[in-house]
Amino acid sequence: MLPPLAAAALAVVAMLAVQGCDPTQVTSSTHPDITIAGAEGIYQTYLTTSDSAAEAGDSSTGLSNVTNAAWAVEHAQYTALTNTGAPVTRYAYGTPTFYVPVVNNYPHWFLTVVPRHVLGDSESATTLMVFAKATASDSWALAGAAGLSPGQSLPAIARDARGYATALATYDESVLLPPDVVGATQAAVADEGPASEAASEITDGPQTTGIYTQQTALSKAQAASGLDYSWLMAGAGFPVFTLRTAGGGALVLYGMYLETTNEHPDATAGAPIPIPADVSAQFTAPDQVSLHAVEANWTYEYAAIDPPSTSSTAKATVIAATGALTYARAS
Repeated sequence: MLPPLAAAALAVVAMLAVQGCDPTQVTSSTHPDITIAGAEGIYQTYLTTSDSAAEAGDSSTGLSNVTNAAWAVEHAQYTALTNTGAPVTRYAYGTPTFYVPVVNNYPHWFLTVVPRHVLGDSESATTLMVFAKATASDSWALAGAAGLSPGQSLPAIARDARGYATALATYDESVLLPPDVVGATQAAVADEGPASEAASEITDGPQTTGIYTQQTALSKAQAASGLDYSWLMAGAGFPVFTLRTAGGGALVLYGMYLETTNEHPDATAGAPIPIPADVSAQFTAPDQVSLHAVEANWTYEYAAIDPPSTSSTAKATVIAATGALTYARAS
């Protein structure tokens, strides 16, 4: 692993470099870019198209209405279908709630919050689904989905008299962390653990200190086998979407990568490194041999509560996460 301060700095630089400060999402006082009724129609079209594509194993159609983190996760499912025959996941949905911000320019976007469960599984999770349209010539697509973690709940979202939500710029300073720094703060703790300076700004949990604990255990287990295991949570070039909460904070939705490498010391050749089935399912070339290293990449969509900057004790809290192994390579 990198030294703590170096890793924290790398995470922050990576996040700011790829996600930047996007002023186009600031709420406008004019007419909505997409009406609430329009958002409902886009959502229903997505459900119909994605389910029929998943049932038929039609990757062309299935990938046509997803983008960003959602595309990476969906692409991984169709890759696994091709490589192993594993069916693409299909869902059943409950009653949705729509949060539509009035924003200037592009991207146009809205949030749908809905309970859903995998077909055949009775356990349901409230899921935050972001739909976006990057430019005027693009089609609406699912940009990311994050399921609420156990024990977490969605904060009340501020709405105007017409029922529309309020979007914030990614550099907004009315909240504890500018929205485009939330992911970098999470990454620093996931990489360095509770000793990270960033731990004072974000709460402990499965997606912060939990990732550090899990990955540290994997590193120790691989070391016992004579292998070097490392990990890095890194920013992804996906838009950051932010809504004002009723309490003056923000709900921030963003994508992240978790990159891992398991290799022989100094990346020298050695005995083949064992490859888990879910990792090999993402190989684009099935005959890859792991004589040097196995690299894997997970793509996640997260949602976090960012408290008001006036709060003297509150920390940001990651409340939702959904992701999958989306890339793997052996060398």
